[in-house]
Amino acid sequence: MEGKIYTATVSQLNRFIKQMLDGTSILNNIWVKGEISNFKRHYTGHCYLTLKDEGGVLKAVMFKANAARLAFAPENGMKVLARGRVSVYERDGSYQLYIEEMQPDGVGSLHIAYEQLKARLQEEGLFDETKKKPLPPYPNTIGVVTATTGAAIRDIINILSRRYPCAKVLIYPTLVQGEGASAGIAEAIEYFNAHKLADVLIVGRGGGSIEDLWAFNEERTARAIYASEIPVVSAVGHETDFTIADFVADLRAPTPSAAAELVVPSVAELREKILSMRSRVIMDALHTIRMKRSQIEKITLRSPAAKLADNRVLLDDMTKHLIRNTKLILDRKREEIKAAAGRLDAMSPLAVLGRGYSIAKSKDGTVIRQRGDAVSGTEFELILSDGSVGAKFL
Repeated sequence: MEGKIYTATVSQLNRFIKQMLDGTSILNNIWVKGEISNFKRHYTGHCYLTLKDEGGVLKAVMFKANAARLAFAPENGMKVLARGRVSVYERDGSYQLYIEEMQPDGVGSLHIAYEQLKARLQEEGLFDETKKKPLPPYPNTIGVVTATTGAAIRDIINILSRRYPCAKVLIYPTLVQGEGASAGIAEAIEYFNAHKLADVLIVGRGGGSIEDLWAFNEERTARAIYASEIPVVSAVGHETDFTIADFVADLRAPTPSAAAELVVPSVAELREKILSMRSRVIMDALHTIRMKRSQIEKITLRSPAAKLADNRVLLDDMTKHLIRNTKLILDRKREEIKAAAGRLDAMSPLAVLGRGYSIAKSKDGTVIRQRGDAVSGTEFELILSDGSVGAKFL
């Protein structure tokens, strides 16, 4: 028996298949396991990819709103579990998975996101030990960025007031868990820096799960800590694991209580140190006094002959010193006189005559400087370098 034959356009057929898939409940909310390939994040924020295994491939798309909620960055070769619905893209006549949620297969998405951000920030140099700022030894003001509820803030205040009561403590209350916590922590750090309110900052919270501590693994928090001109101590209550904030901070404390002990000295220890220094100074002074007294006694008890011998040695030394200095002064003056004589000789009329010149003088000793100073028949004396001769103007 022959079946009924239907005729449809391409668009009608694609629409019919789409309706069939959309009407199949199992395909409206399904988890698909596969390996990512051909991954592309469009400038619009949509993500396009292919899921594959050893037996086939499946096109997939994740629109911007869902992609923005991803806790990790999808990469080619990554094995994932993707939840969504299967439908047909009518224009191309191809079916694909419209992903609403995706997570790594076998490894938590938060762990993947942590490792990815850690690697990227480390490559940028945010963990560089050479850029860590030292903590001030005696801070006047300590800034604390944490929640006002919980044991962390109470522990910090108690330890600071006990160890170093002379310091002022400023608290910037903020969320340390959940949505908006990272932005709140970053804004608090930026506020302290903008107004230069503290000498050192404690940023942290008590312990918890990786989800509870996630605000300290976010990029916004890390960059705010790195940009801080005020030294930052990370104080997240987990002794065995590290957050991204721990790597970026100038100093990592395993707990908020430990952070409070690290940022200030102990008044009791300072008092003991001062007393110890005072005792050492007194002992040094007594030792110096004893030495000087001994030297004075030795000088006082010496015989007149010994003292005279010492005076002779001192006199000889002074004499030698005086002779040496006198000789240096005479040598310097001799050179100065020689230089002055050379300058005078250069200016002497005799030196000019030695170079071939002569001087004409009339009988009364007046120097004849030009022809008009004498008339014909006038007798005069011509002075040369080695004597003089008589002469007459023609």
